[in-house]
Amino acid sequence: MSYIKESLGDGETIIAEAHFAWTYSALAWAALIFLGIFLIGIVIFISMMVKKWTTEIGVTSHRFVEKKGLISIRTNEIALPNIEGVKVNQGVMGRIFGYGTVRIEGTGVDAVTTPNLADPVGFVRAIQTAKEHAARY
Repeated sequence: MSYIKESLGDGETIIAEAHFAWTYSALAWAALIFLGIFLIGIVIFISMMVKKWTTEIGVTSHRFVEKKGLISIRTNEIALPNIEGVKVNQGVMGRIFGYGTVRIEGTGVDAVTTPNLADPVGFVRAIQTAKEHAARY
C-alpha cells in the first residue's frame, strides 16, 4: 500500500497523484543502452528507476504530500490552507512533450519542488481545486 493511502486521516481523500514524465524513464533507458557496456550506465539506470519507483507525489482533500525513499523515508507535507503559491516551470521541450516541475510554496515551510511530472498544469489545477473546496468547508 502506498504511503499516501496509509497516511490518510478521517474523511480525507486522494484528489490527484502525480507521475514522473515518460521522458524520465526514456532517459534512464538511454543511459542503460548507450552506457550499459560500462558499469556507469547500469548504475545510472538503477538509481533513476529506484527514485521513480519510490517517490510518491499527491494532493489530498487536506494536504500536499511528497514521499521519497524506500528504506529511509523523507516526506514533505503542506496543509492546503498553508499553500501560498504554486508555480509551474516548463521549458520548450516540456511544453512539447507535456512535462515540467511544480514548485509549492507554503507558510513557515521551505518550498517543495517536484521532479519532472507528466501534466504539471493538471496537477496544479488539482491543487487549486482542492484548496478552493477546503476553503469552503
